[in-house]
Amino acid sequence: MANTNLPRRIIKETQRLLSEPAPGISASPSEDNMRYFNVMILGPTQSPYEGGVFKLELFLPEEYPMAAPKVNTKIIIFIASIQALLSAPNPDDPLSENIAKHWKTNEAEAVGTAKEWTRLYATGA
Repeated sequence: MANTNLPRRIIKETQRLLSEPAPGISASPSEDNMRYFNVMILGPTQSPYEGGVFKLELFLPEEYPMAAPKVNTKIIIFIASIQALLSAPNPDDPLSENIAKHWKTNEAEAVGTAKEWTRLYATGA
């Protein structure tokens, strides 16, 4: 890591992230901008997202850690969230009202849609 303009906290957290990756998650900083990370999250087993590989872009703003990281998904996720919510979606605290309503009114169909979207957008099928 050769960016001397980074706060020590970001350097230390990035080193730990690379040396002790979380299960099912890989993140690597960009060589051009050490505040920018490419992240891949594996779909949790026994979830509609199993077998999927979800690509995210994460950016640490100048105000980090006082400001939250910015995250953009590179693919469509039926209930858009990070790994924990992929295992246990919470339609009572949704990121998308329409998807939460669908999940509440017809969970089996919503799970089927999540599986289909995972197959279409997150497995290269």
